Amino acid sequence: MTTTTLTTAGTADPDRTPLRPGRFVPALEGMRALAALGVVLTHVAFQTGATGQPVLGRVWERFDLAVAVFFALSGFLLWRPHAAAARGLGVAPSAGRYLLHRAARILPAYWVVVCAVLILLPSAAHTAGLRVWLSNLGLLQVFVPFTLTDGLTQMWSLSVEVAFYLVLPLLAVALVWLRGQRARLRVPVVLGLGLLSLGWNFLPVPTPDGIHSDNWLPGYLPWFAVGMLLAELADQPSPRWRRIAGNQWLMWPLAAVAMLAATTDLAGPRGLVHGQPWQYAAKMALGAIVGFGLLAPLALRPDRPHRWLQSRVAATLGRWSYGIFIWHLAVLSIVFPVFGIIPFRGHFVVVYLLTVVFTLPLAAASFALVEEPVRQWTRRRFG
Repeated sequence: MTTTTLTTAGTADPDRTPLRPGRFVPALEGMRALAALGVVLTHVAFQTGATGQPVLGRVWERFDLAVAVFFALSGFLLWRPHAAAARGLGVAPSAGRYLLHRAARILPAYWVVVCAVLILLPSAAHTAGLRVWLSNLGLLQVFVPFTLTDGLTQMWSLSVEVAFYLVLPLLAVALVWLRGQRARLRVPVVLGLGLLSLGWNFLPVPTPDGIHSDNWLPGYLPWFAVGMLLAELADQPSPRWRRIAGNQWLMWPLAAVAMLAATTDLAGPRGLVHGQPWQYAAKMALGAIVGFGLLAPLALRPDRPHRWLQSRVAATLGRWSYGIFIWHLAVLSIVFPVFGIIPFRGHFVVVYLLTVVFTLPLAAASFALVEEPVRQWTRRRFG
């Protein structure tokens, strides 16, 4: 049982009341929708040549930092029960139950997309051998050379995310001793994990041709760590952290500044060219600031209204966001030949709108026919 600090008016002070671990925050669903549309935008920008524009090209290119928002969201939502349990505010799920629900949430809809692309998309089907099939079905693309294929190249980030799912129970066990009075040490430990992982790309990790170790989980831990940090801060009894980090007029401009900084050579050269290790570290740090800045006001001050992020449209797109992510590149591959548009020759806005318009029905069908039925069946069957 927890105590609630009251204001002089006799009402609960939201800055001092720990957030309920299982509480649904509608604005986070809206932010997830924006992140999904941001991922679509950056891929359309690359394939229409819009990233080559003198000024805006770098901005479109850096919408890939929407992945940082996805990773930070996962870090927050999945670490939240463990952070709360360490302070006696709930019970974290067992590793088996947690992994079962993660698999039910991710794999069925993903397997549908993989099969559809590798069978029906000509540019992918003609080159899809057994190794490509197994690597994509097993989400091992970042470990097996030359297995990212047309219509599925965005799945490298899903591969990284699943690796985080597998590692999270181990992180929870590693910090299990930081409970009760020692729980206050969890914030600096999680922060230290994120800072330490910024040095991953400086390590001489040997990899075969076609594989880059900077696409492995350790390289992206800073983005997950900021979500974990938010989960830890959500239970802080002091209102100071929540008032500062939960201030949208401070955090959202900070995220915008980090986004603009990422459009410079500080975060790497233009295009898909690999930068220097320090540039990779800078991009990870800036992405972490973007993720933290956008999510902190929503995660730490959930009672504050955010009209658009909590709207019916945003909520619907948020529910469909996973489908948008897994289907959009397959749709984009079809948009060019169907509408007679030559890749890398412009029509950025038209291609973006067409991709979104034709992706949304697939995402809706994915949610209604695969994702939600499997989730409900898993809950009924296993609790």
